[in-house]
Amino acid sequence: MSQTTLKVEGMTCNHCKMHVEKALLGVNGVEGAQVDLAKGEAVVSGAASREDLVKAVVEAGYGAQ
Repeated sequence: MSQTTLKVEGMTCNHCKMHVEKALLGVNGVEGAQVDLAKGEAVVSGAASREDLVKAVVEAGYGAQ
């Protein structure tokens, strides 16, 4: 199982954090997602592509790279 770390921009509160986690967990192949609001990072485990993860975060209304 691989891990991918994304920089996430635009999160300001725990609701944002939960929204990003939910979006990432909805991506096919994701087995787990931990979002750190203070660091502005998301660590995702599973077989999903980085492109699909970034797309999910952007569609949820946040920036990701």
